[in-house]
Amino acid sequence: MSAPSVAALPAPSLPTQVGYLARRSVLRTLRQPASIVFPLVFPLILLAVNSAGLDSASRIPGFPGSYFDVALAVPFMQGALFAAMNAGTDLALDIETGFLNRLALTPMRGVALLAGQLGGAVTMGLVQACVYLAVGLIAGAGIAAGVGGAFVIVLLATLIALGFAGLGAVVALRTGSGEAVQGLFPLFFVVVFLSSAFLPRDLIKADWFRTVATWNPVSYFVEGIRSLIVTGWDGQALALAFGLAGGLIVISLTAASLALRTRLVRT
Repeated sequence: MSAPSVAALPAPSLPTQVGYLARRSVLRTLRQPASIVFPLVFPLILLAVNSAGLDSASRIPGFPGSYFDVALAVPFMQGALFAAMNAGTDLALDIETGFLNRLALTPMRGVALLAGQLGGAVTMGLVQACVYLAVGLIAGAGIAAGVGGAFVIVLLATLIALGFAGLGAVVALRTGSGEAVQGLFPLFFVVVFLSSAFLPRDLIKADWFRTVATWNPVSYFVEGIRSLIVTGWDGQALALAFGLAGGLIVISLTAASLALRTRLVRT
């Protein structure tokens, strides 16, 4: 009896396809020390420098606690930026090397391709959130929301990382260039700077800066994480943070799916 042909073999299920590509994405991230060490260390260095240099801001009337506690939310956002860079750069590399073209010739589904490619970035986002939180606790920060709040911080930070990773994927699929993805980092960094990341919005005296920070979604990501650290369970801050994170995920992944479809049609 002859063996079944390759064409007759059933295609792997969607979860299996996602698992294969996610495992590849995670392993590729682990094999690149720069993709692990720099995103972990750089935000913590900035946290140490900023909290030491701007500690006098905690003496402003109405400032909520120590500056270190307020600034602890910032590394989580910087980690999300690195998630966008890593996801976009890795995907652009797959396009440049022709790996994406070869996958297009297999029964691999587009949704599995996208979800699997983002696996490494999301895993790294989870690890980053745990490290930032652990370092903050070791350095003396408190979690006003308690143990449950710590888990919510990690969850929210991971969701934000997924949303930003989706943006990196969109740029990679649209341009097919790792350099274009890397060029986004200064822009993303400016977006973080023009938010309430370094000072609570109600204490920002410059009207234009406060207005920009109010319209900047990053402010609400920061304030959601910060609320759990500084004030405890703030339903409004958490609803805005999770709602915007969910919206960012839907928008970025939808845009990435459309860009992937266009990219596969081109090839």
